[in-house]
Amino acid sequence: MKTTAQGALIAREGYPFIALAAGLCLTAYLACWAYTAVLLFALTVWVVWFFRNPPRIVPEGENLVICPADGRVLDVIPDPTRDGEGVRVAIFMNVFNVHVNRLPVSGEVVATEYIPGSFINASFDKASEQNERNRITMITPRGHRVVFVQIAGLVARRIVSWARSGMYGAAGDIFGLIRFGSRVDVHLPDGTEIWVRAGQRVTAGETVLGRLP
Repeated sequence: MKTTAQGALIAREGYPFIALAAGLCLTAYLACWAYTAVLLFALTVWVVWFFRNPPRIVPEGENLVICPADGRVLDVIPDPTRDGEGVRVAIFMNVFNVHVNRLPVSGEVVATEYIPGSFINASFDKASEQNERNRITMITPRGHRVVFVQIAGLVARRIVSWARSGMYGAAGDIFGLIRFGSRVDVHLPDGTEIWVRAGQRVTAGETVLGRLP
């Protein structure tokens, strides 16, 4: 899956925010507002850090489900969207995590759906149904249906996704990002072995969430 972030150390979507923060910092410095300049310099460094896109070594293995986001596993529960069949793994990204998102499985994107909504704290379970979100459905080469949802958070106001119906991608490929603090839910079919637990720190493109049946 070709994206503007593939191979870039900083996601291009962050350039306007970096330029704005750096410009304000320079203005404060030239105006001799030392304290303000220091604060704005710290803000600029944080914005650069937020949009970082470090390389990842994707694990290889049959039917593996790769973590799509950096952060912390909120919960692992029976999938509420499938009447108890299957499992949902929810991953919360705070404002210090890498926010570039990666495909959890290889296969074809068969559906995408953007759903407008609220911006409550993404760590709340109701955020899955009430917040702005982008839902992506993939079918793996073995016919497994995997759904993953980018969910905007309290601070986030923009979901970016390059996934489109008909596209093919490999597990670990970059498919989007969310600004600034959010969550990704992964809905997996019944019989999936889950290898993570609530509270665990996970890394996009490297941590294995489990194995499909």
